[in-house]
Amino acid sequence: MSNKIIEIELGRNEEALAEAEDYSKRAQWLRAAVLGANDGLLSTSSLMMGIGAVRRDAKTMLLTGAAGMVAGACSMAIGEFVSVYSQLDIEVAQIKREQRGREERNLPSPVQAAGASAAAFTVGAGVPLLAAAFARDYRVRLGAVVAAVSVALLGFGWAGAAIGRAPPVRAAMRVLFGGWVAMGITFGLTKLIGYSGV
Repeated sequence: MSNKIIEIELGRNEEALAEAEDYSKRAQWLRAAVLGANDGLLSTSSLMMGIGAVRRDAKTMLLTGAAGMVAGACSMAIGEFVSVYSQLDIEVAQIKREQRGREERNLPSPVQAAGASAAAFTVGAGVPLLAAAFARDYRVRLGAVVAAVSVALLGFGWAGAAIGRAPPVRAAMRVLFGGWVAMGITFGLTKLIGYSGV
């Protein structure tokens, strides 16, 4: 091979590596955002469905959803911060062991992951809250929550697949089915507990 061909190939490899590094850095906070939105959507809607199984009034359902949204967003932010900070500590220690110095562009950002996770959780949690807020009738309210959450689950599943460059239909259906299972179990078990008088 001539030197010119080798230089061209090396240049392509460097470009591909730079693109992979950029994607890797972006993937950290995108993963946190997708996880946060999905968790906010599912945990808040499941809480609301659970309360809806035993209490028919809108105020109780909305207060439960709002409390779940605030608690979940705080929990997700702290969890992501601690998790990513632990990862950062490990990577910094590894870099020091290898005597290469600290390379900022490849290291995860705990603050960015925490912010993305909390904000995304709040967005996800807002879907069932908004769906329930405008429905006065008990059955319509439950149906509105399930319908709005189903559409959002499909969207989040599709977005997660697009970010990860995975097959979108399978991912969206998996997220949708998982969400239905979570809401159904929460509704059913809470209904059972409510009937048993525990």
